[in-house]
Amino acid sequence: MTAIPPPPGPDPLWQQLATGAFAGRPARLLASTGSTNSDALALGRQGAAAGTVIVAETQSGGRGRLGRPWLSPSGTGLYFSVILRPRLAPADFPKITLAAGLAVSQAVEAETGLFPGIKWPNDLLLAGRKFCGILTEGEPLAAPGPLAVLGIGLNVSTPHAVFPEELRGRATSLLAHSGRVYPRGPLLAAILARLEAVLNRLENHDFPGIMAEWRRRDALTGRRLTWMTPRGAIVTGTALGPDEEGVLHLRDEAGVVQEVLSGDLRLAGG
Repeated sequence: MTAIPPPPGPDPLWQQLATGAFAGRPARLLASTGSTNSDALALGRQGAAAGTVIVAETQSGGRGRLGRPWLSPSGTGLYFSVILRPRLAPADFPKITLAAGLAVSQAVEAETGLFPGIKWPNDLLLAGRKFCGILTEGEPLAAPGPLAVLGIGLNVSTPHAVFPEELRGRATSLLAHSGRVYPRGPLLAAILARLEAVLNRLENHDFPGIMAEWRRRDALTGRRLTWMTPRGAIVTGTALGPDEEGVLHLRDEAGVVQEVLSGDLRLAGG
């Protein structure tokens, strides 16, 4: 993890960092790294302040939920992590991901006019294709206080041809979807501002209000899904949406309502 000085010439992302447009948040921009989440965890364990942002132009080991790799081509996306010191009970840490999904989708809508859907628990979609993934990792019982890092990978200007063939039917970017190029710096600033506001609501016990807004963007309710449980069983059924605690409910083919807490979840046939 090596910080680098701003390059010559205009670059909106660098300019946002250099001109203090992040409302005083400590920020590091890296030419490349393995994973911004790994960097953030290391910095957090060393005592880095809440709100510290680690941004990379590219990652060699970006990861998503269930350890899946996240493609991070240089200069085309936003790959960043935010250090949090949540005032939450350990059992409430999973709610960070859901709250972040709402915040990022709101910021994208405000900056682009697009309306992302949210695929429980951590993906943002445009026309059914994923363009953003969110990964929360944490140590709720860490000393001297709770630590969480919120990692976000967002395909901004990634050309469709860059995606591996096996992903082209399921992945997209803001550019591939809309045909427009959006500056990364203002988009990152908007996301961080929305994150701060929504996570403050979470810490102040407004998760029901967050979920009411989240459900308006729910991309799964009523859809047939295939769920691979943590034990490897395959369950197919209809998504009923998340409850007030953010737990997804799935009515299986026998009519039994299952609680989905973890595991792999895909659209049936997808």
